[in-house]
Order: sequence, then C-alpha cells, then structure tokens
Amino acid sequence: MELLAYRFSQTEDIIVIGEEKDQAEVLARVKESRPNIVVMDICLPRMKGIETTQLILMENPNCKIIALTSHSEKIHIKGALTAGVHGYYLKNCTFENLLNGIRQINDGKKAVGIDVESIIIDEYLGRNTNVSASLTKRETQILGLLAEGKSVREISETLFISIKTVGTHKQNIFDKMGFENLAQLVKYAIKQGIVY
Repeated sequence: MELLAYRFSQTEDIIVIGEEKDQAEVLARVKESRPNIVVMDICLPRMKGIETTQLILMENPNCKIIALTSHSEKIHIKGALTAGVHGYYLKNCTFENLLNGIRQINDGKKAVGIDVESIIIDEYLGRNTNVSASLTKRETQILGLLAEGKSVREISETLFISIKTVGTHKQNIFDKMGFENLAQLVKYAIKQGIVY
C-alpha cells in the first residue's frame, strides 16, 4: 500500500492522512482524524475487514470505505457490500480506475472495479461463470454426466477411471460450486446449457 499512498499523495484532490497495519490502528486513526474515505484490504487476518468496516461506520457513519483486495470470490464481494463498503476493487485494477472510483464515492455514489462489475452482473443474471471456470476439464465432463443421471459406477465405466476417482471429482465439483445436493447440480447444468 506504500506505493499506492505515494501515488495518491501526488494527486491534487487527495490528502493521505496515514497508513495503518491492523484493526486497532485503523480504528484509532478514524477516531482521531475522521477521514472521508478509508481504503483497506478487508481480507487481511489482522484487519478483520468486515468487522472493521462495521466498527468504523459505528464510529463515523459518514466515512466511506473502499475494499481493495485480491479476493474476487462472490462471497467476499457480497459480504463486503452487505457490511457497508462503498466500493470494491481488486488489487490488479489500474490506478486510474481506483482513483476514478474514489472520486465517485466521495461524491456520494458507489463504485466497483471493472472486473468486480462483471462478476456482479453475472451473479445478477444468474450465471456462475466465476466459479465454474475453476472446474477442470474432467470435472466439467463428470458434472455433465451426473446431470444426465449417470451413476458413479456408470461414469467410471464410461470414462475408464476408478469409482474412487469419480467420487473424488464429484466431491470437488460439489465443494467448488457450493452444491448441497444433486438437484442443484442438475438445475445448474440445465441453466448453463450443459444438458437439456
């Protein structure tokens, strides 16, 4: 964050009042300085981002919080927005994109990075592209066969792999996709056009 703080200090309309390393320091700084905006990585262990966000807003309801993190998972985005952050940006976003977002947020709007925006849109439209992209080719293949109603044994015979291997792939699919039962898997496969 040091480089980022330096770059902010080079802009005409942003004043950097401090860089803090953990939750206690952030809360003390907010109480002392009453900043307009706090930019923080909400997923650092010592930061406890969601909790810190809530505590900051209790202390200073007018403060605007921007999450700057490497986590693009929907659970993190949703958790942060629900906690009250005004912006969510990935660390690989351009400085200009972040700077523009800070200015929008300072004007009372909410803003997210370009990558985050596409994830939110996919979620709104019911697409699970961010998660399904993490499936391997074999897992995608097995997902399709499970959705067609094939048993683990039938999949094992079809793909010439052991029942145990199929079982491992099936568990990985359920873990990655967050499925709780086979009905959810089938519903997803139909929605995505994997089976008809």
